[in-house]
Amino acid sequence: MATAFLPPPPPGSGAAAPVPVPVPVAGAMSGRAGRRRLVLHVDINSTVLPADTVSGHGPREALNSFLCTATWGRDGPGGEWQWVSDRPSLRAPCPDAVSYHCRYGRDPAFTAGGAGQRFGSLHARYLRLLAWPGEPHEELSLRDGRGECYHLLLPSFYRLLDALHRDGRAFAVVFRTFGTDLPRALRALRCALDGQHPQFPALRDLALSVDLTPGQIRCSKREVVLRRGAERLATREDGRKLYDYFSSLEGVGGFQDHFDWWARNQFSSQGGKPLWIDPHDPSVHHIFIDDNIRLDDTDTIVCPQELEVAEHRAAGERCPCCCQAAAWGVLGARQQQPPVRPDLGAVRRLPGADRPPGGHHGRGLFPPLREEV
Repeated sequence: MATAFLPPPPPGSGAAAPVPVPVPVAGAMSGRAGRRRLVLHVDINSTVLPADTVSGHGPREALNSFLCTATWGRDGPGGEWQWVSDRPSLRAPCPDAVSYHCRYGRDPAFTAGGAGQRFGSLHARYLRLLAWPGEPHEELSLRDGRGECYHLLLPSFYRLLDALHRDGRAFAVVFRTFGTDLPRALRALRCALDGQHPQFPALRDLALSVDLTPGQIRCSKREVVLRRGAERLATREDGRKLYDYFSSLEGVGGFQDHFDWWARNQFSSQGGKPLWIDPHDPSVHHIFIDDNIRLDDTDTIVCPQELEVAEHRAAGERCPCCCQAAAWGVLGARQQQPPVRPDLGAVRRLPGADRPPGGHHGRGLFPPLREEV
């Protein structure tokens, strides 16, 4: 089972700790013997980096956007918004509750005034958990518009890597982002793996090399083209080539996916980040971790394509499957918390992948931690 975690309530808040949400795992292998090598496809903005250069949002705005997805209310008798809970949670606290995000969208100034002001103290306390300890680091920390310093990559991401290493798991990390923060995410992770992170010096023990060359993935109706440095691969002749390419990657690398293609496909699965899947591969297990993954083909960010099926289908037809990944503690910056050893989620087949695209999904900043499974 994989588990999605919401950050624990601050001390003295009087709120009970939220219940972890189990996520069923399809085909995950346990135990040291015979376990498949992991290839982790990891989104950057709002998933492991609490800021976004494109939007200009820093951790303060990112946290506000996240709280919009985890606070709950409903319409009152006169149509006015009424809160049903004073604390953020993964689950709706009652059957007729909806998140503030679902009703009004994400607000980067959510707690500064208006309806969200009641969560201002929570915002301040959680923001402190993201604060960088000690002197700023050129690559590992970031400054917001007020000159305050925060972690560039979430501590819980480093805990994930450390937990996999301690468990003896072979793995590679592939950043997959629509944004422009790939180069600095790669540089930050290289510094951390060099042992420069003051809170995670043991990461130097991980034998992960970092390729700082940013790659690019571009999609069209005819094919998907991958480029990185002198490398170029396309799916027009054989979709398995890209599966084999990602399966063979070592260490850490990254690619910028095709945001315009996603937008042209109404932000649906058909235009999402491509993920090739071979469920019968006994040696490699691909996992996609992204805050915008939904179990709804009309509103999700990943386009999974099962090779066993795709190789017998007409070119361009989508496979009826979707990827659900575990989310780690978004604000897991407290040093007293034990490291989380996640059992990561796997590909799940879902009906309806060939429905016509529809709906719009704005680019979120923190995982909404949906609980559809």
